Amino acid sequence: MIKMKSALTRSFAIGLLLSAAACAKNEEELPPPPPPQQPTATPTPAPTPTPTPVRDTVVPGSEEDFMRQVGSDRVFFAFDSSSLDAEAQDTLRRQAEWLKQYTNVTVTIEGHADERGTREYNLALGERRANAAATYLQQQGVAPSRISTISYGKERPAVEGSTEAAYAQNRRAVTVLSGAAAS
Repeated sequence: MIKMKSALTRSFAIGLLLSAAACAKNEEELPPPPPPQQPTATPTPAPTPTPTPVRDTVVPGSEEDFMRQVGSDRVFFAFDSSSLDAEAQDTLRRQAEWLKQYTNVTVTIEGHADERGTREYNLALGERRANAAATYLQQQGVAPSRISTISYGKERPAVEGSTEAAYAQNRRAVTVLSGAAAS
């Protein structure tokens, strides 16, 4: 019986060791935890440049200034007419005010006509239109020595075409500046 007890104790001890060994193998060895990361500095975004305010770069006394202040370099006429309507007079009045500010600027008034009529007739009509605009500028105080006129008749249309809309755009007098400041 002692042998049996001894065998039983041995069996029990072996079983206990096997159980312990089996339990020990079930525990997986975990890899070591990674070293703690040090917080990285978030890069500071580059400062947003302050937008430069857009300056008004229009040079006083320039053609761009003329167009901005006056609104138009041309006046329009009715069919077969060189009479200035109220709108044309208002435009020429603003042109005269600007020209009186910038006395170094001279102008050429170009007279134009639509394509209807003969070349000779339209040259004469363009001349009457240019003279009407020039006379109005003089009446507003612009020195006659600063104004010249030329007629192109129907030779230089602003708009090509044989429609009433095209004709209306071509019946005009255009104020062309000379000696204006560079823009």
